[in-house]
Amino acid sequence: MRTYLSFESPVADIDARLDELRAVAEKGDSPALKEEITKLEAKADKALADLYANLTPWQKTQVARMQERPRFSDYIKGLTTEFVPLAGDRYFGEDEAIVGGVGRLEGESVCILGQEKGHDTASRLRHNFGMARPEGYRKAVRLMQLADRFGLPVISLVDTAGAYPGVDAEERGQAEAIARSIDAGLSLGVPNVAVIIGEGGSGGALAIATCNIVLMLEHAIYTVASPEAAASILWRDSSRAQEAATSMKITAQDLIKFGIIDGIVPEPVGGAHRDPAAAVAATGRAISDALKSLHGMSPDDLRDARAEKFLAMGRKI
Repeated sequence: MRTYLSFESPVADIDARLDELRAVAEKGDSPALKEEITKLEAKADKALADLYANLTPWQKTQVARMQERPRFSDYIKGLTTEFVPLAGDRYFGEDEAIVGGVGRLEGESVCILGQEKGHDTASRLRHNFGMARPEGYRKAVRLMQLADRFGLPVISLVDTAGAYPGVDAEERGQAEAIARSIDAGLSLGVPNVAVIIGEGGSGGALAIATCNIVLMLEHAIYTVASPEAAASILWRDSSRAQEAATSMKITAQDLIKFGIIDGIVPEPVGGAHRDPAAAVAATGRAISDALKSLHGMSPDDLRDARAEKFLAMGRKI
């Protein structure tokens, strides 16, 4: 059963009518009915394309949070072979909110890590909805350092509302773990590429996104705080989240203008959740092109370019 967002009601109405006509068409052969279905399908496709060509920042936020969007595990299955997950931070324990390991992308060995939100209730709880604790970020540091030691490019797939804000996470040094993960990304002597595939929330996202090249899916968001949190902080009213989303410039289209990201990965018409396989394939091509553009750079050149990239953001502000 298809899921529709509130602003997609015009498309939902057309699709409902299409379902009715298709059910009738299955009972008998009617050229007139087939013609009507063809016209309605074209109308539905156009309505969807027009709608998604003019999404507001708040609507993009809703799309980025769609449960049907491809998750980290979908990208691993669709893009890599011989993937071997690596667990634990070697200090405290395993945090399944961040998943990572080594595998092959187009035949080349790479290290891939990212947040996993899960696909159903059980997996979402197991992965804590992609919100990592300190041990998750310390695992990310361990994987990045391992990749650096063996000369493997690092790919980060970002999809989190933010780092886990619980008391236990703070007790174990959440801020310090995020800071060390950011530093590890900046210090790598191998190429690293990040892709914001859904939500890129706060330090939880930045912890693994300090990369030579940062890409975003067309309808993803990348923000210092969720629109709801920002509205609560600024106006003490979370109901103004839509206003906050617009003011914060959190979309890929805004962020590429400011030089925060380096490229936008087109999504299928109607968002990645409507054709996950196509979205995964497009992301894979973008990652491959990004890595090729960094090929041949020395470790020092990679570090210098990465540092300059992030320092330049501060200078612009």
